[in-house]
Amino acid sequence: MQSQQQERPCDLDERLAIGLGWFSVGLGVAEIVAPGELARFIGIPDSRDSRNVMRTYGAREIASGIGILTQPRPAAWMWSRVAGDLLDLATLAKADKYNTGRTVGATCAVLGVTALDIYCAQQLSRKGASDGTRTGEKAGSAHAVSTVVINKSPEEIYSYWRDFENLPRFMTNLESVQTTGDRRSRWKARGPLGTSFEWEAETIADEPNSFISWRSVEGSSVHASGSVRFERGPGGRGTIVKADVDYTPPGGMVGVAAAKMLMSDPQQQMDTDLRVFKQIMETGEIVRSDASIHSKMHAAQPPAEVPADSPAMQPVGV
Repeated sequence: MQSQQQERPCDLDERLAIGLGWFSVGLGVAEIVAPGELARFIGIPDSRDSRNVMRTYGAREIASGIGILTQPRPAAWMWSRVAGDLLDLATLAKADKYNTGRTVGATCAVLGVTALDIYCAQQLSRKGASDGTRTGEKAGSAHAVSTVVINKSPEEIYSYWRDFENLPRFMTNLESVQTTGDRRSRWKARGPLGTSFEWEAETIADEPNSFISWRSVEGSSVHASGSVRFERGPGGRGTIVKADVDYTPPGGMVGVAAAKMLMSDPQQQMDTDLRVFKQIMETGEIVRSDASIHSKMHAAQPPAEVPADSPAMQPVGV
């Protein structure tokens, strides 16, 4: 009897996951088959754009549902549902309020489902961790490693990076870094949906012209750590810069999932940041084309897609 009572909570969590998986599949089918009707039902104007968005969200729901129902360890797929919930809430928040009552009702319903998704994902992650799979740790942190070759000496590059207050110049998601002591600094970063978070960090290794390592201090709301190595290039030409960054924003797995859905992939962001760093070190500025689609500084690399409202898409004379 005692054994059955101990197993019962896990059984309930798994049954909840199965129910949410079928709900995800059903909702996804509805979004693909009847996107216009569903848009009107939740208070969003029926248009070509809204139908395309609904179909895209439907495909995401079906993929998450299938993953939950078919994979032996569905925790990661549950967290993908949480990320989708956050994206749904962001869409509803930005919707034209032509039918406020329905939009508010839909928002309340999504909030309720989000609470269930978060609870179920947390329970499944804990079960995975107890089984030795470390699912929670993988889903709850973002890790990126990137390398770039810069045509400057290790001494010049180390000196620039060692002043952490320079980092927001090329790290897109950093708002500011303030030096507060010999080995202490305060960091502020941008989060999803216009949020921001701060933490204290300490330098734990500093080898002049060679290596720097840092991490958030104990008790911080954000776990963040990183290192950067500077190695002289072959034949003494230039410097190989290798950066390794790991962080867990407030909310753990929820925060990471939201960042990936609403912002950008950490690895892609790190690659872009290092390209910007290379431009700053080699030219003293960030190269920006007159036909750029971006309104702010960025690395001079064309994007995969060009937004319709970008300056580069406007007629001459506009």
